[in-house]
Amino acid sequence: MSNYKENSLTLLGAIGLGTGVMISAGIFALLGQVAELAGMWFPFIFIVGGIVTGFSAYSYVKMSNEFPSAGGIGMFLVKAYGKGTLTASASLLMAISMVINQSLVARTFGTYTLQIFQIDQSSVLVPLLGVGLLVFAFIVNISGNRFIQTFTSIVSLLKIMGLVIFAIGGLWVAGFSISPAEGGSGAQNSTAVGIIASVALTILSFKGFTTITNSGSEIVKPKKNVGRAIIASILISLVIYLLLAWAVSSNLPLSQIIAAKDYSLAEAARPAFGEYGVWFTVGIAIIATISGIIASVFAVSRMLAMLTDMKLIPHKHFGMPGQIQKHTLVYTIVLAMILTVVFDLSRIASVGAILYLVMDMIVHWGVLKHLRDKINAKIGIVWTALILDMVVLLAFLWVKATTDWLIVVVSVMFIIFIFVVERVFLRDRREE
Repeated sequence: MSNYKENSLTLLGAIGLGTGVMISAGIFALLGQVAELAGMWFPFIFIVGGIVTGFSAYSYVKMSNEFPSAGGIGMFLVKAYGKGTLTASASLLMAISMVINQSLVARTFGTYTLQIFQIDQSSVLVPLLGVGLLVFAFIVNISGNRFIQTFTSIVSLLKIMGLVIFAIGGLWVAGFSISPAEGGSGAQNSTAVGIIASVALTILSFKGFTTITNSGSEIVKPKKNVGRAIIASILISLVIYLLLAWAVSSNLPLSQIIAAKDYSLAEAARPAFGEYGVWFTVGIAIIATISGIIASVFAVSRMLAMLTDMKLIPHKHFGMPGQIQKHTLVYTIVLAMILTVVFDLSRIASVGAILYLVMDMIVHWGVLKHLRDKINAKIGIVWTALILDMVVLLAFLWVKATTDWLIVVVSVMFIIFIFVVERVFLRDRREE
């Protein structure tokens, strides 16, 4: 375990990692998709998503205080369920949902970059640019923790400043009128179930706080600072999301937000600031997605390395030299590249949301069933988090089953596949 360097991440560095992941995919790729499901009042959905995330974060904060670990969620699940199939499968669901997030960020990078040249997002250049970003993230991640936290902290600060400038500018152009986006063919999707389902996507935009838990033992004074970093990251992201959502809502009709759902911020910049505004927005998107991908790769590769060390997941060297962490970094990047090439933004986000919510419910149940006394958790808060996750997931599955049933089938089959593979792997390992 010499790869994990205690006290190598400061509190600000941890907050930088959390916001780096959240604010990248969260607002750039998901805002339009949330509007498509929730309708004209979509900015309020980010508040709801922040509240649901706050309840969920409680379990992670309590466990981080008791079990600070570089394995993060993987270690939490071990404490709750032991080294069995459920722990290994749920840990993999979390890791893969994070890899899915990386492909979401990578395609967002490609989509926004091409707005400068007014090239359609269906262009093959979108996945190619995404793959290029993933290669860059790999190079940065082999440079060490201190470089990563310095890079992500500086870039996170720059993108937050840029997004605040964009949001305030957009609201200023609209006369600071906080009015809902009106008109458009997307209004018909604003059913009660659709609105609840849209919360799943906003939860996905906040899930970056788990990046912090996956670096627990590397953070200075983890029992105090992990919780602080999680709370700070969620609050910072919520403020940014609200400002941006209202800026877009005030400058574009709902139909245009939905039509440009993969690059809605850039589209909102056109009427507000002209082409210079588009360039500015794309610049922020590039900065945000770069920091997001680096922070996410940093976290998931360490989580996979910890699971490998604990012999919970299969591992092959494939002739690669070096330590396990370097191998898991390669696996992470390669899988993210494949997803970036194969799926579009909407489907990537849908699968990521489903896998994450399933894993999150398993974590909360573990706290309720096995750890509530050990970590001194308030049962009411954890039950609330579990029920909210369940309601949101069921609504999201219902909406997707009626609009894109293939995503539901793929997600369910993928979850079953993970559980079966892990059961066989752990059974064979015990026999050996």
